Amino acid sequence: MALLDKHKKIETHATLLMVLAFIVVTIGGLVQIVPLFYIENTIEKVDGMRPYTPLELAGRDIYIREGCYGCHSQMIRPMRDEVTRYGHYSLAAESMYDHPFQWGSKRTGPDLARVGGRYSDEWHQDHFYDAKSVVPESLMPPYGFLANRKIDGKYIQDVLKTHAMVGVPYTQDMIDNAKADFTAQADPNADSSGLEERYGAAAFGRAVNVRNFDGQPALTEMDALIAYIQVLGTMVDFSTFTPDPNR
Repeated sequence: MALLDKHKKIETHATLLMVLAFIVVTIGGLVQIVPLFYIENTIEKVDGMRPYTPLELAGRDIYIREGCYGCHSQMIRPMRDEVTRYGHYSLAAESMYDHPFQWGSKRTGPDLARVGGRYSDEWHQDHFYDAKSVVPESLMPPYGFLANRKIDGKYIQDVLKTHAMVGVPYTQDMIDNAKADFTAQADPNADSSGLEERYGAAAFGRAVNVRNFDGQPALTEMDALIAYIQVLGTMVDFSTFTPDPNR
């Protein structure tokens, strides 16, 4: 009875309840967060993972700007129905260069974690112009205006520098050549050897997608967005991937 009386005092005293709740939440948070500082690496390193190319990074910013994460997740959970539908479950390493990550919390549309290479660029063009033309039951609004918005990568060096500040391993060479790599990736006639050297097979084991993504002469926001979409889930070779049993 005495114990209940003490508990009643806490419940009826708003300030005391708030202070004690804060203490409990703080302790719980410290228990979860502090151990991470003593673990050598909280994310398993996986072969093939690389930073986004400048054009892919610009496409990711457009993806975020247009709120695509509100209807599409990028996290496949290790459950049979999800793996059967979308592919191998998502690895933490696949989001290690995402600031912020695009896991999402809702699926009005399908998960996009493994969408790269699943459809052609032409399919994506049709999908952005009129989603119902390729998926009759789709609720997605049209994004054809992206094909009319030209981009020149004026600030792409600054974007790479900012990401490098928060831990993305962009080298000075990548930053210095950001604008050249930005335009070269969407121009199959351009010299993309530098882009391949920095982001391609020699460095990360897989070639970079280099082509005219939107089918138009000018470099547009649709080029960037399709370049980003087409790389999702393609960096890790799951035919050879073996999870670390110690993690």
